[in-house]
Amino acid sequence: MKIAVAGKGGVGKTTVSGTLARALAQSGRRVLAVDADINPMLGISLGLGPEDTESLVAARQALDEGELEHQPSAAGIVETFGADAPDGVRLVVVSRIELAEPG
Repeated sequence: MKIAVAGKGGVGKTTVSGTLARALAQSGRRVLAVDADINPMLGISLGLGPEDTESLVAARQALDEGELEHQPSAAGIVETFGADAPDGVRLVVVSRIELAEPG
């Protein structure tokens, strides 16, 4: 199952996304939360904490600036640039995914 939460700014997308991700993970589902927001704060909503959230944001910025090497697959992106949040949610902060190979 894939769920996307989108809408105009300031309507609570991050809060809804974090709550939904944690509830699904608590019910036993494997959850990957992807934060592609210009102001990526889903880590805070998931309970990851400011320091770990900022580390993910810094990795995204380093990738965008060419300081880190991109991963060729979605699994590589999640493994290399993701973090485990409470309740079993895996979080990755991205700016975009282009031509990712499955797996």
